[in-house]
Amino acid sequence: MIDNKSTSPITDLEQINALIIDSIQDIKGKQIVKMDLRGLDDSPTDYFIICSGESNTQMRAIASNVNLRLKQEAGWMPSSKEGQESDSWVLVDYFNTIVHIFHPEARKFYELEELWSDAEVTEYQDV
Repeated sequence: MIDNKSTSPITDLEQINALIIDSIQDIKGKQIVKMDLRGLDDSPTDYFIICSGESNTQMRAIASNVNLRLKQEAGWMPSSKEGQESDSWVLVDYFNTIVHIFHPEARKFYELEELWSDAEVTEYQDV
């Protein structure tokens, strides 16, 4: 669990990623993976964090919780958000880390894990 009593903003990217993952787990996001893209040529960012939500309501709740906790605990705001009204995919871009929240069928269709299969992947247990 991330220490939310800290008064100084979090600046370390590993701590930011841990906070994102914890925020997803708060809302029971499934099949969470962190993909380290830093060693790949032409990668769009340093990290992808990918998870699945079982409904568009849960997907929006995950995105909202990530946004809220990063703002409150780290002072970070996303550079962009896409798909908030989508039934299949919500993207939250924090520049160095992009969070992808998928409906399970859309996740299978877009296959980001296969597309970036050379990345170092860390899987997290469902809560």
